[in-house]
Amino acid sequence: MDRSKESTIQGSVTIPSEAPEPEPAPESAPAPESEPAPAAAGSDFLQLDIGRAPAGGRTDWLADRLRAAIADGTLAVGSRLPASRVLAAELRVSRGLVTEAYQRLAETGQVAGRGRAGTVVVAAPVTERPPTARPARSGAPDPSGPFAPGPRGGLVDALRGAPCRIDLSPGAPDLTAFPRTAWLQAERRVLAELTPADFGYGNPQGTPALREAIVGWLALNRGIRATPDEVVVVAGVAQALGLLAQVLRAEGVRRVAVEDPGSLGARQQLEHGGMEILSVPVDAGGIDTAALAAGPAQAVVLTPAHQFPTGVVLDGERRRELLGWAAAGGVVIEDDYDAEHRYDRAPVPALRALLPEAVCYTGSVSKLLAPALRLGWLLVPPRRLDAVIEAKRYADLGNPVLAQLVLARLMASGELERHLRFVRRRHRARRDAMLRAIAAQLPGARVHGAAAGLHLMVTFEEAAGPGAPAGFDDTALAAAALDLGVKAHPLSWHRMTPGAPGLVLGYAAGTAGEIEEGVAVIGTALRRLGEAVPHRG
Repeated sequence: MDRSKESTIQGSVTIPSEAPEPEPAPESAPAPESEPAPAAAGSDFLQLDIGRAPAGGRTDWLADRLRAAIADGTLAVGSRLPASRVLAAELRVSRGLVTEAYQRLAETGQVAGRGRAGTVVVAAPVTERPPTARPARSGAPDPSGPFAPGPRGGLVDALRGAPCRIDLSPGAPDLTAFPRTAWLQAERRVLAELTPADFGYGNPQGTPALREAIVGWLALNRGIRATPDEVVVVAGVAQALGLLAQVLRAEGVRRVAVEDPGSLGARQQLEHGGMEILSVPVDAGGIDTAALAAGPAQAVVLTPAHQFPTGVVLDGERRRELLGWAAAGGVVIEDDYDAEHRYDRAPVPALRALLPEAVCYTGSVSKLLAPALRLGWLLVPPRRLDAVIEAKRYADLGNPVLAQLVLARLMASGELERHLRFVRRRHRARRDAMLRAIAAQLPGARVHGAAAGLHLMVTFEEAAGPGAPAGFDDTALAAAALDLGVKAHPLSWHRMTPGAPGLVLGYAAGTAGEIEEGVAVIGTALRRLGEAVPHRG
């Protein structure tokens, strides 16, 4: 096919101008080896009557009809949509109208390109949960479920498992954009090159290929100079914190400072590792380094490039103070969880790039590709490296080799960088949609951290509009929103000391329409809370 004759629909679905087959993929590259899905040559079985479409709304109508066909099983998961050229001819509409409808389904994760297999149904739409699953309430918090009072050990997991219509939880990227075709092609090439011996136990430190690729990635994106021997491949930042807690405890380090507010998950991981957690406040300049230095902490875990959840960047003066504290013997653990996702300017340099001999640095592909991969990296100063590798060996003997090699190929080939550029544009558009929705639906809310990342922090320091309470428990708001089908994190989950009520809202994983609806539901929940919960001023 003449590549010069292609046209791109909204930057992700490529439709050839001449050949009727294969139907192209809404991903970065075709997969010529794909097994063809069950064919759908025409659209008669869909019983589409374009005459019923409203004037000026044909694309919406077609997308809705296809979505309904997927929901009721007419287009089952694994089946192929009619070729866009064929469907356009049968409906007597432009091919652009059909490809736009297909694109909308691709953006919501219901269809995906499979090279020669065409555009295939990969998931049925999320349906509303039965009304009996969680009865709606009038704004008061549900006494059961993830927001119930009591131990916080499994809060995040409990919320993840709760059914909902719209998930605005922080921490997830756009999972519908996962580069399936590129991953599959890389995996096939890796498998073709492996020898039988390669399927044995790997190096617990990680495959040399991935450690080398990580070094190149960090040099390009984070300004870090390292060698593959300094890298330990881990199952995400959570395991990195667990390994460091084990190693530091063996050295006699027990008191670890954390940011407040800061990540509940990181704090729980350290507590599980037997560490004593100390709170250090965060303000507009990042963590309060003077308070850190004045306290008894022996180590600190922080997110300097994009603080979670406030979004602030550790300023230059405090960076110098922190590095001075580290040079005097303090242990700095840098969680660089989403620094690549910055929209207004290049990310600030990593602390590890400034003082490699004193900073333990960790990151992952959870916010870039998918948390399910469980792939990340940990760089530690030389004097702790052997101990960390030993802890990793006894933890799990190392990460799965095949996934490591596939990721290494994506990094080395430039596919991962292309994917980052693509999702960065999409995430920015969704962030903008959330900002607009908050301005419209939560007029009294204050937004923090909009310059980067995959989430926003929203605080309610005054009443957020007519009927909203001026002071309230944000877990009650999150529970009320969940009763209406929308998930969000209460800000108090991530605090160790009292502060203004708020929410932490993820925007990367949902479409603009879902984001707008979800924020509107939160506005409704807030007003209902004002009716049900006594105001505290």
